[in-house]
Amino acid sequence: MAKLTGGCLCGAVRYESSGEAMGTSVCHCTHCQKVSGSAFSVNVLVSRAGMTYRGDSLATYTDTAESGRKLARKFCGRCGSSIASEPEGMPAITVLKAGSLDDRSTLKPATHIWCGSRQPWVEVPMDVARFDKGRT
Repeated sequence: MAKLTGGCLCGAVRYESSGEAMGTSVCHCTHCQKVSGSAFSVNVLVSRAGMTYRGDSLATYTDTAESGRKLARKFCGRCGSSIASEPEGMPAITVLKAGSLDDRSTLKPATHIWCGSRQPWVEVPMDVARFDKGRT
């Protein structure tokens, strides 16, 4: 998967990542559950320097993640679609929300994090790395 493109539900925000994805992870933390309105969030790590946004400016909510670190959650100010997160502890990384990508067909999550918070009915595949908390 080379260049990644995506945007929000209403089309007011579009983005492009000039580089390859560095990895895909499923996060089961309670914050990602609330942000996604679902049982987890599928996240794609890319270079922050390679990100280009077009259209409306992204709104930002600064969250204190379950790890205790700050996390800038970026979303469309019109439709509310989650687009990306920028973790304070990883200044070179942008975490794209996989649901905002134009093409998700080649994604294959390699890790599941914060499994200690996962919904009891969610099955984590046996062939991926899993962590009760974050990776660090």
